[in-house]
Amino acid sequence: MKIYFAGSIRGGRDDADFYLAIINYLRDFGEVLTEHVGDSKLTSVGEQKNSSFIHDRDVNWIKESDVIVAEVTMPSLGVGYEIAKATDLKKRVLCLFREDSGRSLSAMISGCKDLDVVNYLDLASVKKEIKKFFENI
Repeated sequence: MKIYFAGSIRGGRDDADFYLAIINYLRDFGEVLTEHVGDSKLTSVGEQKNSSFIHDRDVNWIKESDVIVAEVTMPSLGVGYEIAKATDLKKRVLCLFREDSGRSLSAMISGCKDLDVVNYLDLASVKKEIKKFFENI
């Protein structure tokens, strides 16, 4: 199974270590195409690549993926775009929102019937939700 993991890059890298922990767990379920999202060396400047290259590569990865797992606690235009693209392509999308973050989840995510949206508190609870998601595919 090919998994596209989405997490904030240019929107902020505060959760990069947590992204890495999620990515490491997702490897139990398949190949994660976007492991770089968890790289602690990647800053909010993003990759040192042309924006068109990044866009086209990532859209191709979304097309190639069987599922998308998006950590949506940190607001990110890119993650929102990736989720919209995935739903247009009829991909199964799991959105993970840390409920004690002090943020509110966008209604465009929480109100979308085409998404699986779950709240979690910590790594143990997010792993439980991810496992449930993959068991139900």
